Amino acid sequence: MSNMHKDWDDLRYFLAVARAGTLSGAARTLDVNHSTIFRRIAAFEEHLGVRLFERLPNGYVLTPAGGQMQKVALRIEDEIASLDRRLAGQDNRLTGTVRITTIDMLAIGVLPRHLAVFRAAYPDIEIDLTISNSLLSLTRREADVALRVSRDPPETLVGRRVSRLVFAVYGSPDYCARRAESELGRHDWIGFDSEHAALERRFAEFLPAVRPVLKVNSVAVAIAAARAGIGLAVLPCGLADMEHDLHKVAPLPDEFTLDLWLLTHEDLRTTARIRAVLDFVADRFSAEADLFGGMRPEAWRDRRPRRESLPAAV
Repeated sequence: MSNMHKDWDDLRYFLAVARAGTLSGAARTLDVNHSTIFRRIAAFEEHLGVRLFERLPNGYVLTPAGGQMQKVALRIEDEIASLDRRLAGQDNRLTGTVRITTIDMLAIGVLPRHLAVFRAAYPDIEIDLTISNSLLSLTRREADVALRVSRDPPETLVGRRVSRLVFAVYGSPDYCARRAESELGRHDWIGFDSEHAALERRFAEFLPAVRPVLKVNSVAVAIAAARAGIGLAVLPCGLADMEHDLHKVAPLPDEFTLDLWLLTHEDLRTTARIRAVLDFVADRFSAEADLFGGMRPEAWRDRRPRRESLPAAV
């Protein structure tokens, strides 16, 4: 058994380097240091008596032998992941860890208040929350549950649409007072980079002549920048309407509306602890549908305490 475990570990390191193309990228994926990856790959190649990667200045590239190994390793990975999911799917205990992946705006602005209630209801279920703009693989059990903004979720996953995210234009009261131009195109804007491709594309269609004065890859950072008065920003109403120091400047067309999906792998949906998370999160988001739709901003804003001013320096 120990030899089988070591062999699979070797394949995991090999696949991580093959996917990332660099030792540093593989190290981040496996949460180990760069030198560990280097030693494991070198020892694996020595054990096999064949070179699996060409070491190039810009990264690691598979050799023909490495390409053949990758095909075998992927099949083994799929089999192990499938077995892992099937075994997990038979677990009827409301204990253990559930790994959730989502984007920053939900992990920071929405989920904490719900997870606090969940912890009280299910004290034996631990939540491992990962912020990532890329969809971690639920098939490979990199995560158990994904909460994602998407128009078309992968067919390999099962789940439900739990909310519609309506967007609007926001700015700080001070900025809006300073810049009272009637045309949106004359304002300073906070935009998004390619990590938020849907918002970046919609912004370009909405204001094609505008070049943002600041681009960010985080909705949470965009909210902070708008609060600081850098400019106007396209923000989800479900977050921006909760901010006492943001003013809604203008609505946006329906093309800006996005769907929020709660997803898992079909083999895991009957696992008791994962089922508990799915049902709980779906119910909580359903109860806040009017907030995410931007329909009751004042009622929701009153629930959030105002930020206290920092004491003056002495």
